[in-house]
Amino acid sequence: MYKLPPAIFLMGPTASGKTAAAIALVEAGLPVELISVDSALVFKDMDIGTAKPDAEEQRRAPHHLLDIISPEESYSAGQFRTDALALMADISARGKVPVLVGGTMLYFNALQNGLHELPPADPALRAELEHEANTHGWVHMHAKLAALDPATAARLMPSETQRIERAIEICLLAGRPMSAILAEPGAAALPYRLLKIALEPSERGVLHERIALRYDLMLANGFADEVRALQQKYRLNIELPSMRCVGYRQMWEHLAGECDYAEMRYRGIVATRQLCKRQLTWLRGMDDVLRLDCLAADAVQQIKDQITAHLK
Repeated sequence: MYKLPPAIFLMGPTASGKTAAAIALVEAGLPVELISVDSALVFKDMDIGTAKPDAEEQRRAPHHLLDIISPEESYSAGQFRTDALALMADISARGKVPVLVGGTMLYFNALQNGLHELPPADPALRAELEHEANTHGWVHMHAKLAALDPATAARLMPSETQRIERAIEICLLAGRPMSAILAEPGAAALPYRLLKIALEPSERGVLHERIALRYDLMLANGFADEVRALQQKYRLNIELPSMRCVGYRQMWEHLAGECDYAEMRYRGIVATRQLCKRQLTWLRGMDDVLRLDCLAADAVQQIKDQITAHLK
């Protein structure tokens, strides 16, 4: 075990301070390089609404896997795993330690546990499910998923229509819950000596306040103009993965006249809080995790101390 090269997972929900902590590690002189684990930060020109590290922050602490695809494109967990493994190998070969920082828990899971063979999409079954959803609504479909796969349903909100549909489809095609398939080993063990740190709030209400404050700062810093510019520069629609990102969907609906400014703000904050809840649910299901209070005054110092000890 101790002959394996070290690697760090720095995980946490949105607004838990992961980026600031990661930058602090670099500036403290630790021999680390940062790899972003975020399904929104991969998109070019999506900066304000994703809370992407700005140019100055990236100068101080470069991040891999930022700005790598167009908002017109898709990026899968499989692509992330391939890219991350190649970067980790290169970083380790240069005598440094990869620190994977972000909040896309599916990516962390895919990296550590590998990917699983899931049934391919079935157009006929999917058409049936969409008809059922149009007839009875997505709350009904969420309940249907809960009967088939309680563990997956607990992670999803009724508004996550595509994920609900896919999870039901997998359950019906495979004849067993998707969560059971994903719990099985999917690949050889990750060849690193891992330290998994989770930044979790001791008071979720404080994190909710941070989320609201950050969303208001995004709005004040020109989030609406950013989405308008994206619409002009790229061929986008609201069903693309980029525009399904939290905040972007709500802003798209506002710019399309589907809701006023106040409603857009409310929906955006609620969606971000729901994302936070899902991230914390993922983290609670992970084992071998060192859990630190992201609200602690010395949280960054605790992270530094734990990593320093891990590298000895």
